[in-house]
Amino acid sequence: MPPVTEERTAVLRKTSLVDFPPHLSAAVFFRGCNLRCPYCYNTDLVLNHDFEELVSTKEIISHLEKRRNVLTGLALSGGEALLNPATEAVVRAAKSLDYKIKLDTNGTCPAQLERFLKDPTLSPDYLAMDIKTSPKKLWMLMGVPENEEEQKEKFNRLLDKNIRKSIALISEMPAQNREWRTVLVPPLANREDIAQMSAMLPKDAVWYLTSFAPQHCLNPAYQRIAPYSPEQEEELIEEAQKAIPGASLR
Repeated sequence: MPPVTEERTAVLRKTSLVDFPPHLSAAVFFRGCNLRCPYCYNTDLVLNHDFEELVSTKEIISHLEKRRNVLTGLALSGGEALLNPATEAVVRAAKSLDYKIKLDTNGTCPAQLERFLKDPTLSPDYLAMDIKTSPKKLWMLMGVPENEEEQKEKFNRLLDKNIRKSIALISEMPAQNREWRTVLVPPLANREDIAQMSAMLPKDAVWYLTSFAPQHCLNPAYQRIAPYSPEQEEELIEEAQKAIPGASLR
């Protein structure tokens, strides 16, 4: 097991009603990510910056110990939590304290995901995976210039392969213990994209689509992109529901 250290590695939300409902939970947002989604608002975490709000693994576990009679859940997000070496220590400690665990992932790390799912001391009780765009646009999540055709094809193939593996792994969980999420960013999620994404998911998927809020984006150009109107969002929901009845706007 990775050591419990004093290295500052995550942001801790000490109490939350929204990160792992219906549990009163703590939420940990680990720094570090392998994607560069242009609309991402967790810029400091994704770029692995040092900033004042970061806490250590030791501080996180200490908080969980102190609040074990009040909190029942722990939500783990990022960045990409599966890439941070501190995640394992936090999960093992939280499970030993009888916390229910929710893990958020971008789906690009199927080997790490499988290891967590198969280890009872690491396995999450609930799993939420982002499905960000259609297979042909995955290159847009890596900051690849549009004229770099070879790089675009390379990342489309790699990410598509890994994402489909993660979807397959998560699909083996009971339907009530998993969800998929998509932010309706116009360049990444038009009607055709939604149709292609829906074809990747199991028919019994719970799929939450959410409105795009153009604020604090990793790529500043995305702050000038107008979100979909309510009418346009409704059309996209209807498209998603053609294949996935459990798709809805959240």
